[in-house]
Amino acid sequence: MVDKHQTKRKISLDNYGIKNATVNYQLSSEELHNATLKNNQGKEASSGALAVNTGEFTGRSPKDRFIVKDEVTEDKIWWGAINIPFEASKFDALYDKVTDYLSEKEVYVRDSYACADDNYRLNIRVINEYPWSNMFAHNMFLRPTEDELESFDPEWLIVNAPGFMANPEEDGTRQHNFAILNFSKKIALIGGTGYTGEIKKGIFSALNFILPVYKNTLPMHCSANVGENGETAIFFGLSGTGKTTLSADPDRKLIGDDEHGWTAENTVFNFEGGCYAKVIDLSPKKEPDIFKAIKPGAILENVVMDSEGNVDFADTSVTQNTRVSYPIYHIDNIQQPSIGKNPKNIFFLTADAFGVLPPISKLTPGQAAYHFISGYTAKVAGTEAGIDEPLPSFSACFGAPFMPLHPTKYAEMLSAKMKDAGVNVWLVNTGWTGGPYGTGRRMKLKYTRAMITAALNNDLKDVAYEQHPIFGLSMPTECPNVPDDVLNPRETWEDKAAYDTKAESLAKSFKTNFEKFESYANEEILSGAPIKG
Repeated sequence: MVDKHQTKRKISLDNYGIKNATVNYQLSSEELHNATLKNNQGKEASSGALAVNTGEFTGRSPKDRFIVKDEVTEDKIWWGAINIPFEASKFDALYDKVTDYLSEKEVYVRDSYACADDNYRLNIRVINEYPWSNMFAHNMFLRPTEDELESFDPEWLIVNAPGFMANPEEDGTRQHNFAILNFSKKIALIGGTGYTGEIKKGIFSALNFILPVYKNTLPMHCSANVGENGETAIFFGLSGTGKTTLSADPDRKLIGDDEHGWTAENTVFNFEGGCYAKVIDLSPKKEPDIFKAIKPGAILENVVMDSEGNVDFADTSVTQNTRVSYPIYHIDNIQQPSIGKNPKNIFFLTADAFGVLPPISKLTPGQAAYHFISGYTAKVAGTEAGIDEPLPSFSACFGAPFMPLHPTKYAEMLSAKMKDAGVNVWLVNTGWTGGPYGTGRRMKLKYTRAMITAALNNDLKDVAYEQHPIFGLSMPTECPNVPDDVLNPRETWEDKAAYDTKAESLAKSFKTNFEKFESYANEEILSGAPIKG
């Protein structure tokens, strides 16, 4: 797909409070790439991709993400450490400051949209201080046609000014950076940070409110693909669990890699028009699709290059969170448009470093809701000698930082959709077996792929299952192309008593984490808890 300059139409930003700006409207990737080089804000990699440094912030800043508390949000948002309230009057004053700051500057404006299903489409106008931020918006949001631009009516506005620094005492922020959602005015206001993920996740957070509250649609932090039989699979998982790797299947078409909606019509649609992938230790062997996508039109963030523009993907001296954004058409095997029908299998991916959870287990609706709310994986504590004890990590709905409603709201929607659609939900442990991190070994990728393939092919429908004695999970006793002795984690440990102790300890962590949700959860969800621990 050739990215041509779509339109020479002139637009004014006066109605947004941005006066006498030089407006660059709907520039192509190539034009934005060149503008970034001209402004000395980036360099060209040997692949032809644009490489930028996002400055002070190389990741999101969750403590500086706010939602305006007003009549629209007051009684609906789950207020707390994740959804931090912001005064409407403070927002208005800060907005005026930011638009005054952008006045008389050269700015970059893009009309785009989120949600590949036209019934749920959200038109977005993005105003950026920097050309490479606008190029990111081109990559990550969906791109209107020339005809659509002629009658384009933006519903939401993103104002993005990385160079503007807030005054916390005066502006009501925590520090100089901020990302604020205003659902009444339909504005995402971002300043003081160049990290582009704030743009993407701002709209994701907005949709996580809009879709369930107004559209009866479940928003999901997941990847999705579709098989030749037309059946869609959904993959939830936190960082390091294999979400990107396992959804990239040569026999299935990719719908999207990160953000989707599941509608009342039983379709799954991508929110986005591109991918935002981690590139730490990237290689053509490990992630061939991502590696090939790094070409003209892609943006590398915070990577280290030599004088010839060759990237050292192992170099994390700037950040561990090195990234690339690219339009989805940089991937060959994609579903067009990015919509799948007939969801039949959901996979919750976890990298259990305790070596406790089964490599695959089938969940009841109650267990599915419980594990969805829990959003469990484990982090390895460190690499120093003698420190081999992993730490449990929980992120509600596998995406707590982006969920404005209480997690049980999403879980109840998921349970209802599971039952209506007859969906199978599987918990897949891509982590350790035979013992915890330090003594056990990582589950072989070929076994995990075989288990997922078996689930997708319905090969696990008629096999015998046994119940996990502590978590109550249903474990298949056989699976094509997987040794039987791998399927029950207890049998992979030499010391069975040590396994039981570790499993009960992890079950207790689950229950402790879930205490904050108990008063909101219904009986079915509560029934999904571990049976011991």
